[in-house]
Amino acid sequence: MLRIFRIFYDVVYDAIYHFLEDDGFAMASHVALSSLLAVFPFLIFGTTLANFLGADQFSDRAIHLIFDTWPEAIAKPLVDQVIQVLTVPRGGLLTISVLAAAYFASNGVEALRISLNRAYRVQETRPWYITRLASLGYVLIAVVIFAAVSILLVAVPLALDYARRWFPLFADTLDVVFSWRVYGTLFMLTVGLFVVHLWLPAGRRRVFDVLPGVLMTLLLWLIGALIFAYYLATFANYTATYAGLASVMIVLIFLYMIGVIFIIGAEINAALLKFRVRAIFKHNFLSGQGKTSKPDKFADIGR
Repeated sequence: MLRIFRIFYDVVYDAIYHFLEDDGFAMASHVALSSLLAVFPFLIFGTTLANFLGADQFSDRAIHLIFDTWPEAIAKPLVDQVIQVLTVPRGGLLTISVLAAAYFASNGVEALRISLNRAYRVQETRPWYITRLASLGYVLIAVVIFAAVSILLVAVPLALDYARRWFPLFADTLDVVFSWRVYGTLFMLTVGLFVVHLWLPAGRRRVFDVLPGVLMTLLLWLIGALIFAYYLATFANYTATYAGLASVMIVLIFLYMIGVIFIIGAEINAALLKFRVRAIFKHNFLSGQGKTSKPDKFADIGR
């Protein structure tokens, strides 16, 4: 038991120490600002591409998938501005403004990649144009997935109405099962975390290598969002400090908190890999259970 606590202490200490040594708070600021600047270009590019693919409900679905997990006090001002931006008519898919939006959206992915490279203590060996193309590819894949989800969610209510007619006793259960705003958002968020931890930074990792950090990130994000929402409702008065910029500053501080937790999750994974915690637990708690006691060398005496 003491050894478990010692390992836990070493992992946490190493993760926090490395986070501070690599300017984790500054990287969290970079992630927060880049993410905020990437939201609008991503939705602009995504809406244009989704309309081209026939997913007219992309913007509405994407807004829900992105902001449903945010506290309402933080998300509502930003959502209102996003809706205003997306109602502005734009040109075709290959206009300069839309391509620029795709590029600026990839800056958010680049910020995540740089912070993860530092957290996992790996050196980026790929050329800059390869990493930038990869970031653009992630943006494109995210748009296509969001578009597919928006098309799917148009069909879900129709299927749900059909199922209610045939299975009226399970109507309430079906409503819960197909509550896409909750389950869809959590599913997309979890899958996205696994994707960026596994393939965005340099090097190779396995699913079990990143699982502890992903689970810890999700848990701390939930706790942090609840605490921050309570803080805003009870104590904070950003209007007195930032006046008309209060809503923007609230979003930035929230994203900064999210960035700190995200990077620490990767630091925890790196510390677990450094101390080979999985191998230690496998050797002591799994292999040890199958061991048999050694034979007594005096057992045959007197036979």
